[in-house]
Amino acid sequence: MSPKTQSSGGSKELSELARQAAGCELCPQLVQSRTQVVFGSGPADAALMLVGEAPGASEDREGLPFVGASGRLLDTLLGGIGLSREEVFIANVLKCRPPENRDPKPEEVANCSPWLERQLGIVDPAVVVTLGNFATRLLRGDPAPIGKVRGRPEIASVGSRQVRLFPVFHPAAALYRRPNLEVLEADFAAIPGLLALGPPEQLPAVAVEVAGGGAAGTRPTEEGTPSGAGSGEAAGRPEGPGGDSQLGLF
Repeated sequence: MSPKTQSSGGSKELSELARQAAGCELCPQLVQSRTQVVFGSGPADAALMLVGEAPGASEDREGLPFVGASGRLLDTLLGGIGLSREEVFIANVLKCRPPENRDPKPEEVANCSPWLERQLGIVDPAVVVTLGNFATRLLRGDPAPIGKVRGRPEIASVGSRQVRLFPVFHPAAALYRRPNLEVLEADFAAIPGLLALGPPEQLPAVAVEVAGGGAAGTRPTEEGTPSGAGSGEAAGRPEGPGGDSQLGLF
């Protein structure tokens, strides 16, 4: 992995952002059902960031992303390319577990996306790997399903930054359909090469206004003060009539 340096301020910013997120009440149903907010984990100077869908039962209980069955497979996939979770930053689109592991609702994704955007801005990764449909659609800004775009790196705008975005199946897809494990392994094998390229060229800085509203809750602020307005474990979610498509994995 290419060396990357960052001041210790990044860790402090992440800690402050995590403190703000812990008090978020923008999604009343999630507030009622969650045990705790699952902010994310990893070093503030990680060159690689993994983004999943939402916490599952194990994550909600332990307060860490990807600690269940999908997390164990993720650790294996990372180990296969010479990395460990201590070297990467792992987060989810939603920071709270949806009841019964249901799909995130559009308004929940909209409410939670500023937290992810701020995480991306602080960590400043060169490569962002999106795991499954929800993270891929959010960060690509396109409804194309993961099955159509997986394994294809691209340059994407996330907030005011350009990153190397690399969509792959969610690890849970390999738990439900074992042939997908080979696909995941092949896609993960491409990650070291993407990291070696370093971050893409950045666009000229421009003022960015983030619109958002909500009568109650918390939103992230640059100064570390809550504003007045306000990972992912799909394994274990029962397969419904729609099959795996309901898991947000394909």
